Amino acid sequence: MRADSSPSYMAISIKDLARMAGVSHSTVSRALRNSPLIPQTTSIRIQQLAKEHGYTASAIARSLVTQKTQAVGVVVTTIADPFNGELLSGIEETAKRHGYSVILANSQADPSREVEVVRSFQERRVDGILVASSRVGAQYNALLADLGIPIVLLNNQHPDAFVYSITIDNIDGAYRATRHLIDLGHERIAYIGDRFGLQSDAQRLQGFRNALRRAGIAIDPELVFEGDGKPAAGAEIAGRLLSMKRPPAAIFCYNDMTALGVLEQARRRRISVPGQVSVVGFDDLFFAALLNPPLTTVRQPRELLGRRGMEMLAALLSNEPVPQPATIKGTLIVRESTGPPSATNRSQTGRMRRPGRGSKA
Repeated sequence: MRADSSPSYMAISIKDLARMAGVSHSTVSRALRNSPLIPQTTSIRIQQLAKEHGYTASAIARSLVTQKTQAVGVVVTTIADPFNGELLSGIEETAKRHGYSVILANSQADPSREVEVVRSFQERRVDGILVASSRVGAQYNALLADLGIPIVLLNNQHPDAFVYSITIDNIDGAYRATRHLIDLGHERIAYIGDRFGLQSDAQRLQGFRNALRRAGIAIDPELVFEGDGKPAAGAEIAGRLLSMKRPPAAIFCYNDMTALGVLEQARRRRISVPGQVSVVGFDDLFFAALLNPPLTTVRQPRELLGRRGMEMLAALLSNEPVPQPATIKGTLIVRESTGPPSATNRSQTGRMRRPGRGSKA
């Protein structure tokens, strides 16, 4: 049986379109990109020819000419982290608007693997890279010169600064969360942080301490613990806190995953939340509003973080003015896991408050 050799079943090149239209290769290329250098009537005619003959631009061929792949690499700690879903949504939405595709990889929260992944992206000739929750941080100042492609950090977890970065204002978010508990009447407040030396943990602990100091409440080091950002550690530490002779009346957690463990421990012990202990998280992950009770937490604008990061990267790739490193404010979301201290807790307050200090922020 004779194979059909009509043009509609054959690969059509720019050279073929140029011959059909009676114009040069460069005219066809510009017309397909809607270049203002080509008359509109000519562009419409060439685009119609391309459509009729099933022309599809070759990304490989285009990259050989432009030296750009129109792809960006995104590095996250793990694709299993619910935080990264909305972050990636913001990145992809903005990347698509700027004509870029997204390639995703995970670093498993390992600094050496993070650098390895970034270098592999460079070998794949991506145009730029976004790194979420970087464990390497300022090392990218040197990598930037070495790799020769733009890199933007999102929620950098390294204490040193990096020239292209966008992060959440952790200090402000933690201050608001702690201030909320103080305004409810709590004074004996615990903090469960993260033991991996992350910048976000140091900043949230600072915001927690700032709120207590400004309210004239002495900071009790026995109420500050280091977890690992996961429910199991949150539950284990909550068990120790709730077993104290004078347990805390409220617990502020590094993240929602830790708070999930705290709530589970309280449920096991039949401790009422917020009747006997109030609980606050940080992130506002998808499950926070579905817990029993629904979790009071600090909402991180994850999609906005992704959009802003991609906008910064797109500006770098287009040689446009680049926004300065920026912080984005979180929002305190008050739900049913926080309330005024019980009569028992109120009877224990006052011992930790410094004399002569007011409670105004």
